[in-house]
Amino acid sequence: MPVTLTWTGHATWLIDTGAGTLLVDPFFDECPTASMKAQDVACDAILVTHGHFDHVADLVAIAKRTAARVLCNWEIGQWLGAQGVENIQPMNLGGSAAVPGGRATMELAWHSSSLPDGTYGGNPCGWLLDVSDQLVYLAGDTALFSDMERIGRRRDGRRLDAAILPIGDLFTMGPDAAREAVRLLQPKVALPNHYGTWPPIAQDAAAWARAVAADGVATARVLAPGESVTLERIAERR
Repeated sequence: MPVTLTWTGHATWLIDTGAGTLLVDPFFDECPTASMKAQDVACDAILVTHGHFDHVADLVAIAKRTAARVLCNWEIGQWLGAQGVENIQPMNLGGSAAVPGGRATMELAWHSSSLPDGTYGGNPCGWLLDVSDQLVYLAGDTALFSDMERIGRRRDGRRLDAAILPIGDLFTMGPDAAREAVRLLQPKVALPNHYGTWPPIAQDAAAWARAVAADGVATARVLAPGESVTLERIAERR
């Protein structure tokens, strides 16, 4: 079954698994590059990588309006509960839980995490999704780390279908480190995010994609906010 990934800007994604829609790190109304508004979002589950404002700014409003189940670490779960969000699945690193179309595993990320009101945000994370026969890794905000090789290791002969990586530098890994991440992860397709939202994280994503392609490991796709890619089609071409 095809899985469609839609980048709405910054580090926010909508993932249509065919069995439902996952929303990752909701940041819409205050995001200068967002392709849509929070009130227009429909989803069945929400995945949170960490507590920084540019990943949770619209989390409470969307979670309450849609009643979508929120998968997050324990600390963010407690923060959400205190704000009246009820459908919460608190987790921690290494754990997995059901999502529409399959399962989501909370993976390592090397970053920091605090919530917009200063509350401690627990451990940051990435997400490894096994949905509708596709393996999708969302690194979240992170530095390069060697466990990416483990995350990308084949499972029953299956290779990662997609890896979504930050390339903005300054607050996350930059283009060169993200290129090394592709080498470690060995995905079929690599997608950049967390760049270009504000001048301090401006990057030439097209140049990064050309460099990744030259390495011969993965196809690199650069999406504009609001654009989508369907993984089954990419798999058929390679």
